[in-house]
Amino acid sequence: MTTTTAPAALPQLSNAQAPLTRTVEVVNEFGVRSEVSIPAERDLTVYVDKRELVTLMTLGAHPEWLVLGYLLNQRLVQSVDEIAAIQVDWDVSAAVVTTRQGIARIEERTAKKVVTTGCGQGSVFGGLMDEVDRIRLPEGVLRQSQLYAIVNAIRLKESTYKSAGSVHACALFRGDELQLFVEDVGRHNAVDTIAGWLALQDPSVGASAAAATTALQPPGLDKVFYTTGRLTSEMVIKSAQMGVAAVVSRSGITQMGLEVAQRVGLCAVGRATNRHFFCYANPQRLLLDAVPSAPPTFEKTT
Repeated sequence: MTTTTAPAALPQLSNAQAPLTRTVEVVNEFGVRSEVSIPAERDLTVYVDKRELVTLMTLGAHPEWLVLGYLLNQRLVQSVDEIAAIQVDWDVSAAVVTTRQGIARIEERTAKKVVTTGCGQGSVFGGLMDEVDRIRLPEGVLRQSQLYAIVNAIRLKESTYKSAGSVHACALFRGDELQLFVEDVGRHNAVDTIAGWLALQDPSVGASAAAATTALQPPGLDKVFYTTGRLTSEMVIKSAQMGVAAVVSRSGITQMGLEVAQRVGLCAVGRATNRHFFCYANPQRLLLDAVPSAPPTFEKTT
């Protein structure tokens, strides 16, 4: 007798729209007036079952995915099917979350906060290292040629940063194919948005993707995460919770970010620009199949 598992019930989501930029008048160094674009940062207060939880400062590109990813990454819910609906109303700057059975011990679980190194000032609930040792990442390697293709795809991407600046970008790749590109005023919002989107595509991935197994993955690394921001412990943990075994950053890595990457077996690549990079953790996961013909030479300056 063959048994099948019923598909996860996906939440009902609004489709709230808001401008990503606004035009303002500036004066340059010559006293000349002109108009430029700036990111339209806005506040979004999240209510869970009529209880105020947190206010997120966000660009607002995909607020429903952001809220879902935030709840998953904060480990307040374990899977997407625990959420019945997420409704965002920009007129009142609110996101109303309805769960199917409530969140157990929510007061206790949100009592402890950790201030993060996020842009502005972010915080997370509980200990950053909770459940880290339960994470099991898929086998496979990141190819050097794939890494170069990812960096180049980001370079060519039309973005809010190019038109207005002042935002961070994160992206999820399948191989070297771009799956989702998200910008926000903080890199943590961007990775939460990707986590929310990914959970909707594959409900088995969530905050306990600590529970993800290699059996769910095709051969090799089919998910690579890219960020313009530095690889802090929180960024590494959130990537690993999504079942991502390789992260690439235009920036560097912190000591705690390095320690977590080494602990969970995640390949952490930083300072990735053009054809230059540093592999900070687990270089055995990096296949050098596109080594430059000669290392760069540097002239000594006096």
